[in-house]
Amino acid sequence: MRLQRIGGGQSNPTYFVSFDNYRLVLRKQPSGEHPPGSHDVAREYKALACLEGGEVPAPAPILLETDRSVIGTAFYLMERIDGRIFYDHRLQQVAGDQRRDIFLSMADALAAVHTVEWRSTPLIDFVRPGSFLERQIQRWAKSWADAVGEAQTQAAAVVEWLSARRPDETSALIHGDLKLSNVICHAAEPRILAILDWELFTIGDPMLDLAHTIVAIWRTRPDEYGGLLGCELQAMGLPTEGEFLERYYAKAARGPRLSTFYLVLAMLRLAGIFRGIGQRAKAGIAAAEGAAETARLAEVYLARAYGLVRAQP
Repeated sequence: MRLQRIGGGQSNPTYFVSFDNYRLVLRKQPSGEHPPGSHDVAREYKALACLEGGEVPAPAPILLETDRSVIGTAFYLMERIDGRIFYDHRLQQVAGDQRRDIFLSMADALAAVHTVEWRSTPLIDFVRPGSFLERQIQRWAKSWADAVGEAQTQAAAVVEWLSARRPDETSALIHGDLKLSNVICHAAEPRILAILDWELFTIGDPMLDLAHTIVAIWRTRPDEYGGLLGCELQAMGLPTEGEFLERYYAKAARGPRLSTFYLVLAMLRLAGIFRGIGQRAKAGIAAAEGAAETARLAEVYLARAYGLVRAQP
Protein backbone atom coordinates (compact mmCIF):
# COMPACT_ATOMS: atom_id res chain seq x y z
CA MET A 1 0.00 0.00 0.00
CA ARG A 2 1.25 3.46 -0.95
CA LEU A 3 -0.12 6.76 0.40
CA GLN A 4 0.22 10.14 -1.32
CA ARG A 5 -1.16 13.41 0.11
CA ILE A 6 -3.01 15.38 -2.57
CA GLY A 7 -4.30 18.92 -2.70
CA GLY A 8 -4.00 21.63 -0.10
CA GLY A 9 -6.90 23.88 0.77
CA GLN A 10 -8.53 24.57 4.11
CA SER A 11 -10.57 21.39 4.45
CA ASN A 12 -10.19 17.66 5.04
CA PRO A 13 -6.81 16.04 4.24
CA THR A 14 -7.05 13.78 1.19
CA TYR A 15 -4.77 10.97 0.01
CA PHE A 16 -4.34 8.59 -2.90
CA VAL A 17 -4.24 5.01 -1.61
CA SER A 18 -2.61 2.78 -4.21
CA PHE A 19 -2.02 -0.94 -4.45
CA ASP A 20 -0.56 -2.77 -7.43
CA ASN A 21 -4.02 -3.83 -8.56
CA TYR A 22 -6.38 -1.32 -6.91
CA ARG A 23 -6.54 2.43 -6.37
CA LEU A 24 -8.81 4.57 -4.24
CA VAL A 25 -8.96 7.86 -2.34
CA LEU A 26 -8.97 8.42 1.43
CA ARG A 27 -10.43 11.56 2.99
CA LYS A 28 -10.03 12.14 6.72
CA GLN A 29 -10.59 14.68 9.45
CA PRO A 30 -7.62 16.91 10.29
CA SER A 31 -5.56 15.76 13.23
CA GLY A 32 -6.14 17.30 16.65
CA GLU A 33 -9.24 18.80 18.17
CA HIS A 34 -11.82 20.74 16.18
CA PRO A 35 -15.29 22.17 16.88
CA PRO A 36 -18.20 19.72 17.03
CA GLY A 37 -19.77 19.22 13.60
CA SER A 38 -16.78 20.54 11.65
CA HIS A 39 -14.81 18.37 9.24
CA ASP A 40 -17.60 15.79 9.36
CA VAL A 41 -16.42 13.10 6.96
CA ALA A 42 -19.40 10.89 7.82
CA ARG A 43 -21.62 13.67 6.47
CA GLU A 44 -19.67 13.75 3.20
CA TYR A 45 -19.87 9.99 2.90
CA LYS A 46 -23.64 10.10 3.40
CA ALA A 47 -23.98 12.60 0.55
CA LEU A 48 -21.97 10.41 -1.81
CA ALA A 49 -23.99 7.35 -0.81
CA CYS A 50 -27.25 9.16 -1.62
CA LEU A 51 -25.91 10.32 -5.00
CA GLU A 52 -24.55 6.96 -6.10
CA GLY A 53 -26.19 5.74 -9.30
CA GLY A 54 -27.93 9.06 -9.98
CA GLU A 55 -27.45 11.89 -12.47
CA VAL A 56 -24.91 13.85 -10.40
CA PRO A 57 -21.32 12.99 -11.38
CA ALA A 58 -19.61 12.01 -8.12
CA PRO A 59 -17.16 9.37 -6.86
CA ALA A 60 -18.69 6.16 -5.57
CA PRO A 61 -18.33 5.73 -1.78
CA ILE A 62 -16.55 2.56 -0.60
CA LEU A 63 -16.21 2.56 3.19
CA LEU A 64 -16.75 4.82 6.19
CA GLU A 65 -14.67 4.31 9.34
CA THR A 66 -15.58 6.31 12.44
CA ASP A 67 -13.30 4.41 14.84
CA ARG A 68 -10.52 6.94 15.49
CA SER A 69 -8.15 4.20 16.66
CA VAL A 70 -7.59 2.99 13.10
CA ILE A 71 -5.63 5.99 11.76
CA GLY A 72 -6.20 8.60 14.46
CA THR A 73 -9.31 10.25 12.98
CA ALA A 74 -12.52 9.24 11.26
CA PHE A 75 -12.12 8.72 7.50
CA TYR A 76 -13.81 7.34 4.42
CA LEU A 77 -12.71 5.72 1.18
CA MET A 78 -14.09 6.44 -2.28
CA GLU A 79 -13.30 5.43 -5.81
CA ARG A 80 -10.43 7.14 -7.59
CA ILE A 81 -11.39 8.79 -10.86
CA ASP A 82 -8.59 9.67 -13.24
CA GLY A 83 -8.78 13.00 -14.99
CA ARG A 84 -7.75 16.64 -14.84
CA ILE A 85 -8.24 19.17 -12.04
CA PHE A 86 -7.74 22.86 -12.78
CA TYR A 87 -6.98 25.63 -10.31
CA ASP A 88 -7.07 28.60 -12.69
CA HIS A 89 -10.33 29.27 -14.48
CA ARG A 90 -8.54 30.72 -17.49
CA LEU A 91 -7.67 27.12 -18.45
CA GLN A 92 -4.47 28.22 -20.14
CA GLN A 93 -3.16 24.64 -20.26
CA VAL A 94 -6.27 23.46 -22.16
CA ALA A 95 -6.84 23.70 -25.90
CA GLY A 96 -8.89 26.79 -26.73
CA ASP A 97 -11.67 24.80 -28.38
CA GLN A 98 -12.26 22.83 -25.16
CA ARG A 99 -12.48 25.65 -22.64
CA ARG A 100 -16.07 26.75 -23.21
CA ASP A 101 -17.38 23.17 -23.18
CA ILE A 102 -15.70 22.43 -19.84
CA PHE A 103 -17.60 25.30 -18.25
CA LEU A 104 -20.87 24.30 -19.88
CA SER A 105 -20.38 20.76 -18.58
CA MET A 106 -19.91 22.25 -15.12
CA ALA A 107 -23.19 24.15 -15.54
CA ASP A 108 -24.88 20.83 -16.39
CA ALA A 109 -23.35 19.21 -13.29
CA LEU A 110 -24.53 22.02 -11.00
CA ALA A 111 -28.03 21.81 -12.45
CA ALA A 112 -28.00 18.05 -11.82
CA VAL A 113 -27.14 18.69 -8.15
CA HIS A 114 -29.99 21.16 -7.78
CA THR A 115 -32.58 18.84 -9.37
CA VAL A 116 -31.87 15.80 -7.17
CA GLU A 117 -35.07 14.41 -5.64
CA TRP A 118 -33.69 14.66 -2.12
CA ARG A 119 -36.96 14.37 -0.21
CA SER A 120 -37.10 10.62 -0.80
CA THR A 121 -33.54 10.03 0.43
CA PRO A 122 -31.67 10.31 3.75
CA LEU A 123 -30.65 13.81 2.61
CA ILE A 124 -33.93 14.98 4.11
CA ASP A 125 -32.23 14.66 7.50
CA PHE A 126 -30.23 17.79 6.68
CA VAL A 127 -33.26 20.06 6.43
CA ARG A 128 -33.38 22.64 9.20
CA PRO A 129 -36.49 24.55 10.27
CA GLY A 130 -36.80 28.23 9.46
CA SER A 131 -35.29 30.31 6.69
CA PHE A 132 -32.03 29.08 5.18
CA LEU A 133 -31.31 32.54 3.76
CA GLU A 134 -31.90 34.29 7.08
CA ARG A 135 -29.48 31.87 8.77
CA GLN A 136 -26.90 32.64 6.11
CA ILE A 137 -27.29 36.39 6.51
CA GLN A 138 -26.92 36.20 10.28
CA ARG A 139 -24.05 33.72 10.17
CA TRP A 140 -21.90 35.83 7.88
CA ALA A 141 -22.93 39.05 9.61
CA LYS A 142 -21.38 37.62 12.80
CA SER A 143 -18.07 37.11 11.02
CA TRP A 144 -17.78 40.92 10.81
CA ALA A 145 -19.11 41.67 14.30
CA ASP A 146 -15.71 42.84 15.53
CA ALA A 147 -14.82 44.80 12.37
CA VAL A 148 -13.82 48.45 12.66
CA GLY A 149 -13.61 51.43 10.33
CA GLU A 150 -14.62 51.08 6.69
CA ALA A 151 -15.13 47.32 6.93
CA GLN A 152 -17.61 47.81 9.77
CA THR A 153 -19.53 50.40 7.73
CA GLN A 154 -19.61 48.21 4.63
CA ALA A 155 -20.62 45.05 6.47
CA ALA A 156 -23.45 46.81 8.31
CA ALA A 157 -24.82 48.28 5.08
CA VAL A 158 -24.67 44.94 3.26
CA VAL A 159 -26.39 43.05 6.08
CA GLU A 160 -29.12 45.68 6.40
CA TRP A 161 -29.74 45.59 2.63
CA LEU A 162 -29.93 41.80 2.55
CA SER A 163 -32.24 41.58 5.56
CA ALA A 164 -34.69 44.00 3.96
CA ARG A 165 -34.79 42.14 0.63
CA ARG A 166 -34.85 38.45 1.51
CA PRO A 167 -36.82 36.73 -1.28
CA ASP A 168 -39.09 33.71 -1.18
CA GLU A 169 -36.76 30.73 -1.22
CA THR A 170 -36.75 27.24 -2.61
CA SER A 171 -35.02 24.15 -1.26
CA ALA A 172 -32.61 21.87 -3.10
CA LEU A 173 -29.47 19.87 -2.55
CA ILE A 174 -26.60 22.36 -2.77
CA HIS A 175 -22.87 21.66 -3.02
CA GLY A 176 -21.61 24.83 -1.38
CA ASP A 177 -18.36 25.36 -3.27
CA LEU A 178 -18.57 24.39 -6.93
CA LYS A 179 -15.63 25.64 -8.96
CA LEU A 180 -13.08 24.01 -11.25
CA SER A 181 -10.73 22.98 -8.44
CA ASN A 182 -13.57 20.87 -7.00
CA VAL A 183 -14.36 18.87 -10.12
CA ILE A 184 -12.53 16.23 -12.15
CA CYS A 185 -12.52 16.80 -15.89
CA HIS A 186 -12.05 13.96 -18.39
CA ALA A 187 -8.39 13.46 -19.31
CA ALA A 188 -8.98 14.27 -22.98
CA GLU A 189 -12.57 15.40 -23.44
CA PRO A 190 -14.17 18.68 -22.26
CA ARG A 191 -16.62 17.17 -19.76
CA ILE A 192 -16.92 16.81 -16.02
CA LEU A 193 -16.53 13.30 -14.60
CA ALA A 194 -17.05 14.00 -10.90
CA ILE A 195 -17.81 16.71 -8.37
CA LEU A 196 -15.53 16.53 -5.33
CA ASP A 197 -15.41 18.03 -1.81
CA TRP A 198 -18.93 17.68 -0.43
CA GLU A 199 -17.96 19.06 2.98
CA LEU A 200 -20.24 22.09 2.66
CA PHE A 201 -23.28 20.42 1.11
CA THR A 202 -26.70 20.99 2.65
CA ILE A 203 -30.35 21.48 1.75
CA GLY A 204 -30.86 25.15 0.99
CA ASP A 205 -31.60 27.74 -1.67
CA PRO A 206 -29.97 26.66 -4.96
CA MET A 207 -29.62 30.24 -6.15
CA LEU A 208 -27.08 30.96 -3.43
CA ASP A 209 -25.11 27.92 -4.60
CA LEU A 210 -25.27 29.19 -8.18
CA ALA A 211 -24.29 32.69 -7.03
CA HIS A 212 -21.24 31.31 -5.23
CA THR A 213 -20.02 29.71 -8.47
CA ILE A 214 -20.64 32.90 -10.45
CA VAL A 215 -18.84 35.08 -7.90
CA ALA A 216 -15.88 32.70 -7.54
CA ILE A 217 -15.36 32.60 -11.31
CA TRP A 218 -16.71 35.68 -13.12
CA ARG A 219 -16.69 38.20 -10.25
CA THR A 220 -13.13 37.35 -9.12
CA ARG A 221 -9.87 38.47 -10.76
CA PRO A 222 -7.19 36.00 -11.93
CA ASP A 223 -4.69 37.25 -9.33
CA GLU A 224 -7.21 36.93 -6.49
CA TYR A 225 -8.58 33.42 -6.74
CA GLY A 226 -7.95 32.28 -10.28
CA GLY A 227 -11.12 33.95 -11.57
CA LEU A 228 -12.03 35.51 -14.92
CA LEU A 229 -12.90 39.10 -13.98
CA GLY A 230 -11.21 41.44 -16.46
CA CYS A 231 -10.29 38.69 -18.96
CA GLU A 232 -10.99 38.85 -22.70
CA LEU A 233 -13.36 35.90 -22.55
CA GLN A 234 -14.26 35.59 -26.22
CA ALA A 235 -10.65 35.79 -27.35
CA MET A 236 -9.69 33.14 -24.81
CA GLY A 237 -12.48 30.77 -25.80
CA LEU A 238 -14.23 31.15 -22.43
CA PRO A 239 -17.97 31.59 -21.83
CA THR A 240 -19.46 34.69 -20.32
CA GLU A 241 -21.35 34.64 -17.05
CA GLY A 242 -24.55 34.96 -19.07
CA GLU A 243 -23.74 31.94 -21.24
CA PHE A 244 -23.05 29.82 -18.17
CA LEU A 245 -26.37 30.90 -16.64
CA GLU A 246 -28.29 30.17 -19.85
CA ARG A 247 -26.89 26.63 -19.92
CA TYR A 248 -27.68 26.13 -16.24
CA TYR A 249 -31.26 27.40 -16.66
CA ALA A 250 -31.81 25.11 -19.67
CA LYS A 251 -30.74 22.07 -17.64
CA ALA A 252 -32.53 23.12 -14.44
CA ALA A 253 -35.80 23.51 -16.37
CA ARG A 254 -38.36 25.67 -14.57
CA GLY A 255 -36.21 26.51 -11.59
CA PRO A 256 -35.73 29.99 -10.06
CA ARG A 257 -33.48 32.70 -11.50
CA LEU A 258 -30.43 34.43 -10.07
CA SER A 259 -30.84 37.95 -8.68
CA THR A 260 -28.55 40.61 -7.20
CA PHE A 261 -29.62 39.53 -3.70
CA TYR A 262 -27.90 36.17 -4.11
CA LEU A 263 -24.74 37.69 -5.61
CA VAL A 264 -24.44 40.08 -2.65
CA LEU A 265 -25.02 37.28 -0.15
CA ALA A 266 -22.50 35.04 -1.94
CA MET A 267 -19.91 37.83 -1.73
CA LEU A 268 -20.64 38.36 1.99
CA ARG A 269 -20.31 34.60 2.51
CA LEU A 270 -16.93 34.45 0.74
CA ALA A 271 -15.79 37.52 2.65
CA GLY A 272 -16.70 35.78 5.89
CA ILE A 273 -14.98 32.55 4.89
CA PHE A 274 -11.74 34.34 4.04
CA ARG A 275 -11.92 36.46 7.17
CA GLY A 276 -12.14 33.25 9.17
CA ILE A 277 -9.08 31.89 7.38
CA GLY A 278 -7.21 35.07 8.28
CA GLN A 279 -8.21 34.83 11.92
CA ARG A 280 -7.11 31.19 12.10
CA ALA A 281 -3.81 32.08 10.42
CA LYS A 282 -3.24 34.82 12.97
CA ALA A 283 -3.91 32.33 15.75
CA GLY A 284 -1.51 29.84 14.15
CA ILE A 285 -4.15 27.19 13.44
CA ALA A 286 -4.81 27.68 9.70
CA ALA A 287 -5.03 24.45 7.72
CA ALA A 288 -2.83 25.42 4.78
CA GLU A 289 0.20 27.46 3.89
CA GLY A 290 -0.57 30.92 2.56
CA ALA A 291 -3.73 31.28 4.61
CA ALA A 292 -2.76 34.75 5.81
CA GLU A 293 -2.33 35.96 2.21
CA THR A 294 -5.57 34.28 1.15
CA ALA A 295 -7.38 36.12 3.94
CA ARG A 296 -6.80 39.49 2.29
CA LEU A 297 -9.63 38.52 -0.05
CA ALA A 298 -12.08 39.06 2.81
CA GLU A 299 -12.12 42.82 2.38
CA VAL A 300 -12.04 42.46 -1.43
CA TYR A 301 -15.30 40.50 -1.46
CA LEU A 302 -16.88 42.68 1.22
CA ALA A 303 -16.12 45.79 -0.83
CA ARG A 304 -17.65 44.18 -3.95
CA ALA A 305 -20.79 43.28 -2.03
CA TYR A 306 -20.99 46.85 -0.79
CA GLY A 307 -20.48 48.14 -4.34
CA LEU A 308 -23.41 46.07 -5.62
CA VAL A 309 -25.61 47.35 -2.80
CA ARG A 310 -24.68 50.97 -3.48
CA ALA A 311 -25.45 50.50 -7.18
CA GLN A 312 -29.03 49.37 -6.50
CA PRO A 313 -31.93 51.88 -6.71
